[in-house]
Amino acid sequence: MHLYTMRTALAQDFAGTLEKLAAMGYATVGVSGRHGHTADGIRRILDGVRLEAVLEHVAYDILRGPGLGRALEDLHTLGASWPVVPSLPGALHSPAGFREAAREFNRIGRASRDAGLGRLLFHNHGSDHAVVDGENLYDILVTETDPDLVAFELDVYWAVKGAADPGSYFVRHPGRFPALHVKDMAADGGFADVGSGTLDFAAMFDHAREGGVRQWLVEHDSPTDPFATARNSYRYLAALRY
Repeated sequence: MHLYTMRTALAQDFAGTLEKLAAMGYATVGVSGRHGHTADGIRRILDGVRLEAVLEHVAYDILRGPGLGRALEDLHTLGASWPVVPSLPGALHSPAGFREAAREFNRIGRASRDAGLGRLLFHNHGSDHAVVDGENLYDILVTETDPDLVAFELDVYWAVKGAADPGSYFVRHPGRFPALHVKDMAADGGFADVGSGTLDFAAMFDHAREGGVRQWLVEHDSPTDPFATARNSYRYLAALRY
């Protein structure tokens, strides 16, 4: 479960929300926002309910600046493996900007590796798949970053929204996608609980192992009832065969 889905509930009862997720059957979470808690405090709560943090979203400007060292220390405290860039500034949405980001990603990824953590991951949105001046922006990041230092947390909803085929990335770039945001698309193009929308997850995941997927993180950007979304999505994925 990516905890952005649960942000309203976490703001009201952080520990209780995590306890309910664990009771549903979730084993791992992606951290996105701390709601006033320290990394150490979150770790104690996670340990208490037997959940494991596998990654944390950290703003690009923090990771590329003097905050990098502290961010990596906090990942160790959380017990997580991967720092994740959740988005890039709009000013970088050009081939030159994405090439600049690719160079920064390699540097940050090297720092993460040297700190004993996993590769830097990047989380996509639909605009990241745009073709600008004849070049696919997302493909610049995939092809111009070092596979030993940089990988991707592929948000399958936003990939499809950007006219990309998530499954094809697993085949074309094996091992580059250790984490997924599993998010469904409603018939009107909005968000849906996983399994209730239009995305064919079974077909999409046929080559997930080839793509290196190790974590399937449920996400819904605007759930009416986050606990119902968490429960419905977990049940669908637990029964999914591909």
